Amino acid sequence: MFSFPNKLYPITDTGIAKASHADQVAQMCSGGARLIQLREKLLTPREFFRQAETALMIAHNCGARLILNDRVDMALALRADGVHLGQDDLPPEAARKLLGPDAIIGYSTHNAGQAALAVQLPINYIAIGPIFSTSTKANPDEVVGLDGLRRVREVVGDMPLVAIGGIDLNRAAAVTAAGADAVAVISAIAAGNIPDNTAHFLQVLSAI
Repeated sequence: MFSFPNKLYPITDTGIAKASHADQVAQMCSGGARLIQLREKLLTPREFFRQAETALMIAHNCGARLILNDRVDMALALRADGVHLGQDDLPPEAARKLLGPDAIIGYSTHNAGQAALAVQLPINYIAIGPIFSTSTKANPDEVVGLDGLRRVREVVGDMPLVAIGGIDLNRAAAVTAAGADAVAVISAIAAGNIPDNTAHFLQVLSAI
């Protein structure tokens, strides 16, 4: 049974951080992150592959696991630790066949109905969001809110659940109290001193 190594699940963003994925992973690892997702929407596939290859080596050297957003093909070629899939990406069943039983597969949901269906899929964790309004997606889904998160927690049972969308240090405690096993964070870590931001999140979350 998969479980999050700690309550923080940082996600890289080259546009916000103004640094390569490899550099961000190194800094997140130094702050204590042990599960990191690479998310890229702008780079060419060749450049993303190159950065992901270096980022994976860095992550493994510091005992962290690396998840690629969307790119099952790259995860397979690089032997990454897993993938995170959206509602419109490759179906989780197909990703599982390609990546095998040991790969970590996460799946995005945006309401309780989608989350209830996701429990039946061959995945390791469910993501729910956006919990709050967010600027990191061009066309964000409807805000779930803390009440929505509580409903999702009820329908997914013991399935590991990560919350995403507009979560900062001031909101992290409320999000975990509402049922999230971990919080996924982009801007609140990538925009600024990444090692310090990562460490501060972990400090706050470990006290909950």
